[in-house]
This record gives sequence, structure tokens and C-alpha cells, in this order.
Amino acid sequence: MTPFDTETCRRYALQHFPDICRARPADSHKGTFGTAAVLGGSKGMSGAALLAGEAAMYGGCGKVLVGLEHYPPPAHRARLELMIDDAAAVAAADADVWIVGCGLAQTDSAAALLQHVCQRARVLVLDAGALHLLPKHPLPAPSADTVRVLTPHPGEAAKLLKSTPDAIVQNRVWAARELATRHQAWVVLKGHESVIASASGFLRINRNGNAGLATAGSGDVLAGLLGSLLAQGIAVEQAVAAAVWLHGAAAEWLAARQTGPIGLLAGELPVAVRWLRNRLVTVAGNN
Repeated sequence: MTPFDTETCRRYALQHFPDICRARPADSHKGTFGTAAVLGGSKGMSGAALLAGEAAMYGGCGKVLVGLEHYPPPAHRARLELMIDDAAAVAAADADVWIVGCGLAQTDSAAALLQHVCQRARVLVLDAGALHLLPKHPLPAPSADTVRVLTPHPGEAAKLLKSTPDAIVQNRVWAARELATRHQAWVVLKGHESVIASASGFLRINRNGNAGLATAGSGDVLAGLLGSLLAQGIAVEQAVAAAVWLHGAAAEWLAARQTGPIGLLAGELPVAVRWLRNRLVTVAGNN
């Protein structure tokens, strides 16, 4: 099993996204680190929204709301710290960042929910079900002070670009850039060596991670983590790239401890992310 090299991770993080390495002020309170709201969890898919919420919390967000379209769910074992309610109630709450689509069905009520949040959200992360809604329910163009992040896998990107998953995989950089331009958004095209692109020309290919990430719920964790970093006030160009990198590094850390890659569970990733963030701060603070 390949050992996990914390020192190499520290150097990489300090070079590319130093904001995630900063120690927290002694006088911090929960408001210091923002509020993230997750909207999703249609019938049979509440776990996706709860995973995103847990990832946002373990990623360092001060407060996390989770709005489930199917509420209450039959049963769940979510962290007690998550503030869980009906999606419509959460959509009316205040949040710094909205994470929409994890476990969201393709229904008229889901489309209305997305449109409502879009009108009031300054920072919006769109994943899974929200991406499937866009072709029939396009969002208005973002204003200059709005941040949008799309996190499609090749199948979702193919639907948005009226292409095929195979064609997307063969032209991943083009696809990410095209989506970013069309939607005036940041895009994370997920997969082996995920591609990150923005409408302004930013481009990065993330090269860490392992096959353990090929599991249900992994994308929900990424969406929650991304929203968490944005809610904490980390600049978008650092937050998007850092979320993808931390997601991959968490899988590597777990595999180094013989928790994967085979059988790695998405729910195991958030705790690994928390360990990594604290280790980066601890080591960086000793320099």
C-alpha cells in the first residue's frame, strides 16, 4: 500500500491554495465560517443531500442547513449538528452558499425550487439533479457578483452539451471550457483527473485521488465540500481547486490506511478531509 506523504501535500496546498492552510483566530464563532444550505433529497435519495451536508460540516463550515424535498425521510442517521427541514423551508432561510441537486428528482417542484434559489443566491453550487434540470429549465444569466459552480460527471456534461459520454471523455478539456463559457460558471468535470475550468479562462487538471472515489455518494461529498469552502470565504479560484484536491487526497489517505480503494464508502471521506485540513494547518503553523 502506498504511504501517504503529508509533507508533499502540505507543500502543494501552500503553493496552490494557501487559504485552506490558515489557522483559525482564537475569537472565532460559527458565523465566522459561514452558512451552507443543501437542497435535494427527493424520495429515496435523502442520503445524497445528507452526505453533502456532512461533507460541508466536516470541511469546516460554521453552520449547515439541509432541505429535503421528501421530508421527513423514512429514516436517516445524519449528524445531529445538521439543521434538517423541508426543502421549501430551507429555501426561505439565509445562507452564504447554496448547494442544489444532490438527490434531487426531475419534477416540476424541484425545478421551481431551483429557480427560486437562483433568484436569491449569490453563490450557487449545482450538482446531479440540478444539472439534469438545466436543459429544460435554464437559469437566467448570472450577475457580475454571482458565483456559480457546476459539478457534472461525463453523463451530465453530455446532456448539457447534447453530446455523448464517450465524446465528453475524449474531449474533457474542451467540454469543461465549453460548459464554463455557456453557463458563465466554474465547472468541475468529474472523473479520472477531473478538469476545472472557468469562463474567464482558468484551467487546472487535478491529478490525485484513486478508484475508491468511484462509489455512490462521492460526488455529493465533493459538492458539499466545495460549498463549505466557499461559505468560509475562501476565494473561488482556490475553493474549487482545493475541494477537488482535498476530495482526492482524502481517498488516498484512506487507502493508505487500508480503507479502500476497494469498498471505500463516500461517508468515510468527510472525516478524512477534516484530518487533512487540520494537519495542513498544524504543519504550516510550525514553519
